[in-house]
Amino acid sequence: MSWNPALEPGCPDTVDLDAIETLIIPRSRDLGGFEVRRALPAPKRQMVGPFIFFDQAGPAELLTGQGVDVRPHPHIGLGTVTYLFQGDFHHRDSTGADQIIRPGALNWMVAGRGVTHSERTSAEARSGPNSLFGIQTWLALPDSHEDMAPLFEHHGKDTLPVIEDDGVSVRLILGNAYGKTAPAMMYSATFYADVTLEAGSLLPMPDDHEDRGIYIVDGSISIAGNDYQAGQMMVFRPGDRITVAAGDRGARLMILGGATMSGPRYIWWNFVASSKERIEAAKAEWRAENWGAGRFDLPVDDREEHIPLPD
Repeated sequence: MSWNPALEPGCPDTVDLDAIETLIIPRSRDLGGFEVRRALPAPKRQMVGPFIFFDQAGPAELLTGQGVDVRPHPHIGLGTVTYLFQGDFHHRDSTGADQIIRPGALNWMVAGRGVTHSERTSAEARSGPNSLFGIQTWLALPDSHEDMAPLFEHHGKDTLPVIEDDGVSVRLILGNAYGKTAPAMMYSATFYADVTLEAGSLLPMPDDHEDRGIYIVDGSISIAGNDYQAGQMMVFRPGDRITVAAGDRGARLMILGGATMSGPRYIWWNFVASSKERIEAAKAEWRAENWGAGRFDLPVDDREEHIPLPD
């Protein structure tokens, strides 16, 4: 669907309440200085399209010298997305990537058969008070790409398509929506976007993807006469034409979705796979710490420590 609110894709007061298949209230965890809200996986909904993990980190204010240090750790069978509203992360991984990400840009790391990465607040940010606020999510890879070679892509803020109309701004992070395509390579049908809505403005959801969801970062929206607040995720029935209306303070949303997987996905720690056997093999290799001789190595310039396999 190309962007055109004038096509009347279903006004908020005409959409059936049952169009919301699942309402998710994220679980909150305090990581010592900042809060993480996890929307996916949820008890009643493991995935939305390929999205199998969805965390909001922050907002948090950190003192001079403080920052986040996520030590090197492994992934298989997924792609990771880092997207920030505030702050930065210094990303290093075993493909050789060494990249600082800042608000509005995209870090897209595809684990495939196996990758290791770390994410730390940059030295520049630690030189004074700094903030952290963003979304991290994982996308499960289809069967055909679970064993692909790992890769990393960085796309700057100015390279991501932006669609604007009548109080609506959509920055397309991944995949395709509203007639636009984001630059990162996708391996199944996907869309993921950062949306800012002025008070009372209308957003028609893409109608050409099987699974579709909304996460409210800030403000509120109305669907079928019911209001939803920041920190909630709604997942919609396939095929319904949905339009959401921003509340009186406006809203910031992440919209996401795509094609469902061809079969179930198993998730254990940082591993996602189509079979338990794949996860057991990855566990054995990470436990062995045989860096560079199997599927896992440590990131260049960040080899002094790593997160051990959980008991």
